[in-house]
Amino acid sequence: MRPIRLTSILLLLTLAGCAGAGGEKLPPRPPAPAQSEILWDLWGVPHVYGRTAEDVGYGYGWAQAHLHGDAILRLYGLARGRGAEYWAPRYAASDRLMRSMGIPAAGQQGYEAQDDDFRRYLDAFAAGVNAYAAANPAAIADSLRVVLPVTGADLLAHGHRTMFTFLALTGGGPAPVGMDGLPAGAAPGSNAWAIAPSRSASGNALLLANPHLPWNEDLMRFTEAHLVGPGMDLSGVTLIGLPVIAIGFNDRLGWSHTVNTIDALDTFTLRLAEGGYRMDGQVRPFETRVDTLRIRQADGTMRVEEITVRGSVHGPVVSSNDSTAVAVAVEGLDQHGGLRQWWEMGRARSLGEFEDALRRLQVPMFNVIYADRAGHILYVFNGRVPVRGQRTFAEGQGPVRGDTSATLWRGVHGYDDLPRIVDPVAGFVQNSNSPPWFAARPTPLDTARYPSYLAPRWVGLREQRALHMLAADSSITFDELLAMRHSNHMLLADRVLDELIPAARATGRPLALRAADVLERWDRAANAESRGAMLFMIWAYRTFESIPETGRGFARPWSPASPVGTPDGLADPAAAVAALEQVAELMNTHMGGMDVPWGEVNRIGGLPGNGAPGDPLGVFHVIAYAQGRETSEAVFGDTYVAAVEFTPGGPRAQAVLSYGNASQPGSPHNGDQLRLIAEQRMRPSWRTRAEVEANLESRTPIQR
Repeated sequence: MRPIRLTSILLLLTLAGCAGAGGEKLPPRPPAPAQSEILWDLWGVPHVYGRTAEDVGYGYGWAQAHLHGDAILRLYGLARGRGAEYWAPRYAASDRLMRSMGIPAAGQQGYEAQDDDFRRYLDAFAAGVNAYAAANPAAIADSLRVVLPVTGADLLAHGHRTMFTFLALTGGGPAPVGMDGLPAGAAPGSNAWAIAPSRSASGNALLLANPHLPWNEDLMRFTEAHLVGPGMDLSGVTLIGLPVIAIGFNDRLGWSHTVNTIDALDTFTLRLAEGGYRMDGQVRPFETRVDTLRIRQADGTMRVEEITVRGSVHGPVVSSNDSTAVAVAVEGLDQHGGLRQWWEMGRARSLGEFEDALRRLQVPMFNVIYADRAGHILYVFNGRVPVRGQRTFAEGQGPVRGDTSATLWRGVHGYDDLPRIVDPVAGFVQNSNSPPWFAARPTPLDTARYPSYLAPRWVGLREQRALHMLAADSSITFDELLAMRHSNHMLLADRVLDELIPAARATGRPLALRAADVLERWDRAANAESRGAMLFMIWAYRTFESIPETGRGFARPWSPASPVGTPDGLADPAAAVAALEQVAELMNTHMGGMDVPWGEVNRIGGLPGNGAPGDPLGVFHVIAYAQGRETSEAVFGDTYVAAVEFTPGGPRAQAVLSYGNASQPGSPHNGDQLRLIAEQRMRPSWRTRAEVEANLESRTPIQR
């Protein structure tokens, strides 16, 4: 690669501080490297060494452009609300929504709200993207160069669009009209564990990071990096286009995120009236502004469309008819410190410093699971939770009345109001996207301390599987952590097969008998060689809901009295057997039999697959597959996985990034880690200079 040339103001982001919470003596921050350069390891992970924070930002921007240039330019263009202008009419709905929600303006406002040092870091990252594109014109698609040059405001707008997408898809009922997001049925998820020294065989804290996102959605694609600069030595991932590590670890500590059950977005139904909308018996006028969309036509000409953006006291209006309108209130779009908060989390040296960063509440959602070298572990139901009137969580999942001030938000709960667990007696904290209440079983959080709208009450089967594995091992080794992370056992099978198999045999019908035999021999897992897993999965999807609180199909629905033992049993064994026979007939006709091996049907990069959808199957190792003509290919689930042990000499880590660390066409690292996922392997996460030099693919100098 060509050298990177940076001519800008030098920046040294070294914040003062020599003591943590409670007067804890902290180690000095890592010194600045002797020279600025990018070392690329054999898996395409950039190790960015910068003598200044600006050098780190510039190198990180260059590296992301090299790995994902086309994708991040498209993302920045969409965050500007100009996708239809740049490319095609199919982006017009997204552009209208971005303009209605004020995302482009929030990017500029956010940029101006940063302090000088962080603004210079953002500028340096953007400059790195621009410099890579200028130095490598053939590497960027011609159609995407229209987005250049990228600015620091683009990074903030992209961050806001990303968080709005997560909140719209997971944080308050149906996504607003016009929202471009995930493929149908692919809600984001994750697993994360932190193991205390008391439950670790080595006496060192352990951390497992395991987010689950789509593999074919650029907005939710991870990229891995190692950033080394003044006061920083951080490894991990971020969503492409963001300039900071969002899940990571340094020499002292690490953290992961899981998608939490936060409700930080409401849709309000407004009753229209002459001159505006009704509120508390009066008519209020809408705030309005006119915006202009340019929409590129097939012949290259532009169609100009004026849109009137209306806003109510609740938020922007995203749809309307003759009598009603829908307004959206979403937390975080007026807060611009999320990127800076992640930056400070990565620079923290202790639990105290880490929680100082969390207290900013600028990252509007995601659970936090944390471990450190001192032996502390932490769980926080992180996010910006609106203060609401008296209502339950379920009452907030549909449209809310918008004609009364009683439903308006009354601020945001502070950090100390949120569910939080530090160093529990259980010796672990965990989350697999269930509500926060059993993060450290057997000592649950007291739900009476929290408002009923904060989170629902249930524990999913995937999280129950995690709790079972953790409870069964009081002295977890690093290798055992890796083995548990790869567990393909289906907990749902344990709950229902002891009733389904006898019920099928009791019918005496030949097809039911053969299906019962297949399920009896099955290993109750989704391993590549598992025979019977396909039969069970298809039957389960016809019988049960993905969230156990509904209880549909179960004799005993989920109960807080038995949180990791319910739901259980079959509500209607006869109907369950009939469904089993239907699936058996289907498989005999279209798959050549009921006992086809799991990996023969489900593939990862063309190789025999393992892992399965997490709920309702209760599988910890999550991989979901899209059905093709003859086989199904992995499209969702494990993305970045990291297992970290915080030893006195520094972190010991294994990692994998399922789809590889590049999305650019022709990159050797686009898909080069699929084999690791298929073979249930991970790779070392190299951190020392000697390790990186010993596994070096190439070197890119950063020259000022």
